[in-house]
Amino acid sequence: METIVQTVDEESLHQAAEVIRAGGLVAFPTETVYGLGANALDAAAVAHIFAAKGRPATNPVIVHVADRGDVTQVAAQWPEAAARLAERFWPGPLTVVVPKSAAVPDIVTAAGPTVAIRCPDHAVARALIRAAGVPLAAPSANRSTELSPTRAEHVLKSLNGRIAMILDGGPCSGGIESTVVDVTGDRPRILRPGLITAPMLEAVCGAVDVAGTTPGVARSPGLMAKHYSPQTPVVLAPTAAEAKRLYQHFQHASTRAAVVGFDPRFATRAMPNDPRLYARDLYATLHELDDGRFDCIIVELPPDTPAWAAVRDRLFRAAAKN
Repeated sequence: METIVQTVDEESLHQAAEVIRAGGLVAFPTETVYGLGANALDAAAVAHIFAAKGRPATNPVIVHVADRGDVTQVAAQWPEAAARLAERFWPGPLTVVVPKSAAVPDIVTAAGPTVAIRCPDHAVARALIRAAGVPLAAPSANRSTELSPTRAEHVLKSLNGRIAMILDGGPCSGGIESTVVDVTGDRPRILRPGLITAPMLEAVCGAVDVAGTTPGVARSPGLMAKHYSPQTPVVLAPTAAEAKRLYQHFQHASTRAAVVGFDPRFATRAMPNDPRLYARDLYATLHELDDGRFDCIIVELPPDTPAWAAVRDRLFRAAAKN
């Protein structure tokens, strides 16, 4: 299969919508990362996502809708907490987990009773959903466990020949995946941290829980221990001093190491001190260093605060061994 990369215009959106309606796969930009879209109501089409990514069937995918009113196509219930959060944060990088409707195939939800839904804050994403006329099941457009793509060229590097089309909408502004919140319990529970932080959620709906590892069917993607990983091994350093020590250690061992940190005088790639700007740049930086023939990537960890929770989550999963 030849993967076609198209700049976004009326014709390419029409073409992409035709691919979706025919059961094919289209990668498209969102404000978080590029998604790999298929008709969420067509089990065979969604199965193509899992095949292209090498994704395990136990890992559910998020369903994307163009407007809040479209949730009735995929949600059996819409709890008050979901309504309040969607009113405040949609369109945006927030995914809500609610009871699924019978129209949603089991492959979308890992055979579980809930579905994860979001409305992306990206004109191209919503235009594609409207043009296709169906909600889109869309995980990140990359091979399973590998780095998420924030540019069309990242998608092509990972999925060339595996999908029909990539809509090139330029770099993603958010840079990491959405916050996922389960609203089916007594109070909302964060399953995956993202750009919408716990304090932001609590300002809308009161106290929220932060989920640890729980048994049973996964209700959210992004919960595997190893995820968002470059091919180059990632080593985490809790402080700048430890990053320097590790770098010197690898130098003495003739190991070519790159350093991602905050001090431009030392780091191979100096990162912003602002968590949202850091998130925007994170995957693009790791993609660049992954192509740089380094033996390892040392990352100085950001502070352990709610504002940095999503970035730290992605870094710990990127560094996991399996």
